[in-house]
Amino acid sequence: MALAAVRSLQQLKLAHPITLLLNSDEEVGSTISRPITEKLAGDSSAVLVLEPAQGLAYKTARKGVGQYNVQVTGVGAHSGVDFERGHSAILELTKLVQTISGFTNLQRKLTVNCGVIAGGTRSNVVPSHASAEVDVRIAKASDAAYVDRLFRKLKVSDPHCKLTITGGINRPPMERKSGTIALFKKARELAAQIGFSLEEASTGGGSDGNFTAALGVPTLDGMGAVGDGAHAAHESVVIEHLVPRTALLAAMIASIE
Repeated sequence: MALAAVRSLQQLKLAHPITLLLNSDEEVGSTISRPITEKLAGDSSAVLVLEPAQGLAYKTARKGVGQYNVQVTGVGAHSGVDFERGHSAILELTKLVQTISGFTNLQRKLTVNCGVIAGGTRSNVVPSHASAEVDVRIAKASDAAYVDRLFRKLKVSDPHCKLTITGGINRPPMERKSGTIALFKKARELAAQIGFSLEEASTGGGSDGNFTAALGVPTLDGMGAVGDGAHAAHESVVIEHLVPRTALLAAMIASIE
């Protein structure tokens, strides 16, 4: 879609420059590409992100994303011979998981999910290590510091165990602000001229649009293909939407000064 839109505008001899950034590490956190994305965005009037559509809609807001790693170190012991000398890292972690899960606040669109836990070696050993990987989603940038304080205040109840917490918010939220709203209104007008209606949506998933929007650069997301089954075996693209959405993409690029 990007190449077709740019090619059509080149044929029309569009005056202003277009930067097309293809990023290969977005799915794993954009750790290498983020500085490049932010630099190019700072030199741009607007950013159009070809992430998949939300249904048929463009995305005007996304949640920010964070990951925390919670590690507990206990005291290992034989569970039959020296049970009293052991201090279970798994037991402490399960208590912490209950507390961490309680950080979720649906009213402020804050979710905290303990998605991966690991610990122990054998059933007859009091476990000396346990860990959890925690996914965090925030709707407002101000919640990043709030969530971090909650994690840093965590403590173990067993003084023989040690708690280590790493990580944090790694992708700020894309908040629905005036620059993005103006882009969407223009897109909706152009879509009507092409012959279809366009709605807006928000999502809990993150993209590199989060970075550019956080810089204050007007950003419109979800402008890519319509489909189904993201990350699943039946992942697919609906062909009938490719041409009109590519035409809209080209019209949006041409409209930006």
